[in-house]
Amino acid sequence: MKKTSVKTLSIMAIYCAVFVILDRVSDILNLFPMANGGKLNLGPIALLMCSYHLGWKNGLITGLTSVVLQLVIGSVKFYGIWSFLLDYLIAYSVYGLAALFPDYKYFYSGIFVTSILRLLSSTLSGTLLWETPLWASLTYNASYMIPTTVCAIIAVPLLCERLKKIW
Repeated sequence: MKKTSVKTLSIMAIYCAVFVILDRVSDILNLFPMANGGKLNLGPIALLMCSYHLGWKNGLITGLTSVVLQLVIGSVKFYGIWSFLLDYLIAYSVYGLAALFPDYKYFYSGIFVTSILRLLSSTLSGTLLWETPLWASLTYNASYMIPTTVCAIIAVPLLCERLKKIW
């Protein structure tokens, strides 16, 4: 098994810190807030950047770590183990998989695919745990996931292009 270098671990820690900062900024801005949770969230940008920078395995580990950090700082509101798994653990971990999907010039398909996976996880949570009809849960979750995805589709390619010289 290949050992992860100290440099890689340090960069992963920085991405986790940026995630927490962007998550807090999103809390302060409170854009597209939903009555029962969910809002435009800029935190996934850091997780997507990590995936594209360090690969999907390190991106997945960073995504999982970000959920632990959310627990530690108290920004997680879940209602049982299934809520935690679907709304946080799976929802944020999938962003780490973005590097698995091919890019088409400035369209990073991994952003789109992982956002769809997060939307499906959150929709499933609404349907199973809150007993909300499928279309209602999909509409509810899409109302904040679409703006989050649009922000990521714009920001991540721009940041990746600017940071390629450093990477």
